[in-house]
Amino acid sequence: MKIAKVEAFPIWVGRRNQLLVKVTGVDGTYGWGESGLATRERAVMGAIDHYREILVGREAFDIGAIWQLLYRSQYFEGGRVFAAAISAVDIALHDLKGKALGLPVWQLLGGKQRNFVESFASVGTPDDDELIEQLATLAGEGFSCLRVAISQRAPLARNADDAADVFEPRLSIARNVPMLIRARERLGHAVSFGIDYHHELSLAEAASFCQKLPRGTLDFLEEPIRDETPEAYAQLRRLTEIPFAIGEEFASKWQALPYLQQGLTEFMRLDICNIGGFTEAMKVAALAEAHYVDLMPHNPLGPICVASSVHLCAAVPNFAWMEYNFNRFRPEPEINAELFPKHIRLDGPVFPVPDGPGLGIEVNEELLRQETFRYAETPKLRRRDGSHTNW
Repeated sequence: MKIAKVEAFPIWVGRRNQLLVKVTGVDGTYGWGESGLATRERAVMGAIDHYREILVGREAFDIGAIWQLLYRSQYFEGGRVFAAAISAVDIALHDLKGKALGLPVWQLLGGKQRNFVESFASVGTPDDDELIEQLATLAGEGFSCLRVAISQRAPLARNADDAADVFEPRLSIARNVPMLIRARERLGHAVSFGIDYHHELSLAEAASFCQKLPRGTLDFLEEPIRDETPEAYAQLRRLTEIPFAIGEEFASKWQALPYLQQGLTEFMRLDICNIGGFTEAMKVAALAEAHYVDLMPHNPLGPICVASSVHLCAAVPNFAWMEYNFNRFRPEPEINAELFPKHIRLDGPVFPVPDGPGLGIEVNEELLRQETFRYAETPKLRRRDGSHTNW
């Protein structure tokens, strides 16, 4: 089947933009994909505009060859913008092929290895007592893994009259260490427990944070520092024994490889909408399996990202938990029931693996075409001296 049309839809859903991509074959069969480069959707659309000229007329079922063509079609290979565009196209092509063959996407990936996909719940309310109560409630509901999301907790200023966008890492550490100790005491050790520091620390700050925690407090520390320099993670590894969960920013197997080869992560946090879609995610999963590392996929986007992640997790042997954002998705304010009349819903602490063709997602295209893009930015944090810092 030849590709007839490639369309990109940058739309506002709930509290954020989503960039959806639709690939349609000459017989009218179509598939949906999603890009993961949040708040930079127009940059990805530019890449998709270029790729559209390459894709139309190509054989839609030759997904692996198309991935290689798109990746190698420019002299300046790689990068997160291109990878996010390729991800959306690759996911859409898998959805299209599954629909055309009457098969769920996991069948295209080698078959199902589990009947459900276990999730971990993420909470980050600013109030410590409320946060610990939420964690305990979720543990009581059957979640076997819980995470504190530092980006959802209020930035910390030194004085009450400081601006709300001021973040001081050392103050954050001082505040979060006792909260984490209390949370672990409340949860016990039957539940796996971690924190996402959203790469807001320096190497020294991350080491200090780890060393202030009693042994066994955390089962994983996610993204304490930025990922550009694997050697920095190697240094941090020498300073702590807490397992790391890294990879949501990776845009290729080559970016993931040194973290696996050098033993710098114990959980692979790949994002299927950023890594390069199913084609690249399966290769990273295989590399991780060879190093005895389980996937712990990043899943912060919309229903297409959720469905794609579920199919991926169902098809790989090395899997731990899939992300579930408690504050964002429960109840489901961002998953517009009219816009996505069919999507995969959480059942208790797990996602069921769908048996229908493709991803198992339906999009109300009439409503979709009425939605608009809105300019949006992530928080812009600074230190109290005025310098910029990470969010």
